[in-house]
Amino acid sequence: MNLEILKPEVQKYIQENLNTDVNKIALTKSPFKSVTSKELSIQINSKKKAEKKLPTWFNSKNIYFPESLSIEQTSSEKTARYKSKLAIGETLIDLTAGFGVDSFYFSKVIKKVTSCEINSELAEITKHNFTTLGAKNIQILNTDGVSFLESTSVKFDTIYLDPARRSGSAKVFMLKDCTPNIVADLDFLLTKTQRIMLKTAPLLDLKAGLKELKNVREIHIVSTKNECKELIWVIESKTPVDTKIICTTINHSQKEFSFILGTENLAIEFLNKTPSNYLYEPDVALLKSGAFNLIAKEYKLEKLENQSQLYHSEEINEDFAGRIFKVETIFTLQDFKKEKNISGNIIVRNFPEKPEILAKKHKIKQNNHQFYIFTKTQKDGYIVIKAIILQHY
Repeated sequence: MNLEILKPEVQKYIQENLNTDVNKIALTKSPFKSVTSKELSIQINSKKKAEKKLPTWFNSKNIYFPESLSIEQTSSEKTARYKSKLAIGETLIDLTAGFGVDSFYFSKVIKKVTSCEINSELAEITKHNFTTLGAKNIQILNTDGVSFLESTSVKFDTIYLDPARRSGSAKVFMLKDCTPNIVADLDFLLTKTQRIMLKTAPLLDLKAGLKELKNVREIHIVSTKNECKELIWVIESKTPVDTKIICTTINHSQKEFSFILGTENLAIEFLNKTPSNYLYEPDVALLKSGAFNLIAKEYKLEKLENQSQLYHSEEINEDFAGRIFKVETIFTLQDFKKEKNISGNIIVRNFPEKPEILAKKHKIKQNNHQFYIFTKTQKDGYIVIKAIILQHY
């Protein structure tokens, strides 16, 4: 960590060059004797990446940024804030602190946070930033988190970890292949806490995760703008009676859809109906849960067809976590071929052709307000629904 970077003139240069090509800066002679061009390019590049993801860090003075990979791998402020509400008790240990975003938000609700980071430079950066941000109740330890727990008799009310999902240069998808190995360490960790909060990649299959873990009380599927950001597994020392799935969408407002695992496979009746006034497209968090029929039941909707994962109703339900469209016209494929001067966004659900093929085939121009949904219904088979959007993700 080069403290010269924090000098006012260097910070001013970084701020003024946020829109400058960082590759050009890296190849140009530095205007400062004690700060290299490479260091300047790293600060500028990482700060730019933090602008929307980490606005608190971006907008605060004298923040020191690490390599951009640390920014890419860290939680966003939105998801970190959400996770902070899942912690319990007065003490928490973050075993894999990284850039410290999760630790920072835990410190807002937990009396004492211990933050472990094995990378010495990143630990130093995080410690500086916590001081700058006024987080006084976080203890930074430059150590392996699991090793620290093994060496201390102290127990914590909550343990949080976000295992590294890489082995060398390759990504890994099984929990046992991550670092630390939560599968191998789980029994030990449960002797040190009441609650474990485990963050995993959104690609992890829920059933596969449940096979590798035990005592899972809750699985939180968290998304923003229809992008599944992370899965949070809440594991407790006492075996829970049930496992609850909680789908949370964090956009302009926060919405939740939850159920007890095992209740999602209920049978529903497919009515022989043409789509009603309003069409519903679930957020990716709901789709990740696999509770396709339960979505219809809980929101009082009807499903278009078994494989379409689209729903409809006569009345609008604004509590729905996903997009809502007002149906204008419904075309058979034969009738749609006769349409001229078509413009709109194309959505394909349970339809044999891709959007780019359909756009070319029907000469559909881009229009962000009009939508054409190519799908299949139980009654009419393949159809095209012309609609306008009423609710975004």
